[in-house]
Parts: sequence; structure tokens; C-alpha cells
Amino acid sequence: MIRVQRQDFDVGAELARLSQGNHAIGGVCSFVGLVRDFGGGDRPVVEMTLEHYPRLTEKALAEIEAEARSRWPLEETLIIHRYGELRPGERIVLVAAASAHRQAAFEACRFLIDWLKVKAPFWKQERTPEGSRWVEARTTDDESAAGWGKDGEGS
Repeated sequence: MIRVQRQDFDVGAELARLSQGNHAIGGVCSFVGLVRDFGGGDRPVVEMTLEHYPRLTEKALAEIEAEARSRWPLEETLIIHRYGELRPGERIVLVAAASAHRQAAFEACRFLIDWLKVKAPFWKQERTPEGSRWVEARTTDDESAAGWGKDGEGS
């Protein structure tokens, strides 16, 4: 399941819904991303704005989800990504993978967030006391995603 939305989400309710009624699921692994109160160069962040193109973003997320499903035996997946104006401490993203076995759930969850960081078309702008600036892609994110080569193994 993929949702791109402005409103916040309830992590517990989302994870409960993910596995509800599916007794083949033996483990759910999740990642929640939050807005930090500092940006590049340790500048204080007052607010972050996330922008996206809906059809393009949803298509990219669907491709990332499909790739995870092709690599691991997953029962369910969940990607929720927010957009709009967010303040430090607010949730940005929830990624979850559910499988019969924990190893597949852990690996798929990590893969989903690593690829989402570099392949999902979101643009972030940080507002600091000095003004606003667009957030550049981080080489560490690229390196993490590159670790998921064609053989399906992570870094």
C-alpha cells in the first residue's frame, strides 16, 4: 500500500492494519522518519517543506515497492510519505515490510527506505532563521542505495 498525503499518520494503527487478519505474517519491520531541528552545517531548522508531483511520485514509489516484492517473500508492504509544511519532530515517512520471517522483513524495510531516499521525487526546502534553502541530495544516501545491487544484497 502506498499513500502520499499531507496529514499525519498513527504509526500503531497503520502497523496494526498492515497485518490484520493475515496470520502468515511472522514479522513486521518498520522505519519512521522525523523532521530534525538542524540541517546541513548544523543550522537550526524551523520548518521543512516537501513538494512533489503526485503521479510521478506515486509511480516511483510503486516501482520501489514492486522491486522489494520481487526480491523478498513479502506478505504486505506500506509506504506513507507526507508532503507540505512540517516542523521539527513531526513524522515524514513510514515504511514497513511484513513477511513470514524476520530476515526478509528487515532487509526489505531497509531496502525500501534506502531506495525511497534516492529514487522518490520529493523536493525538500528547509527554513532556518537565516532564510530558506533547498536540500541537496546526500552522497551517503546514494551510497546506501547503491549497496542494493542486482543481486539483492545490502551494504
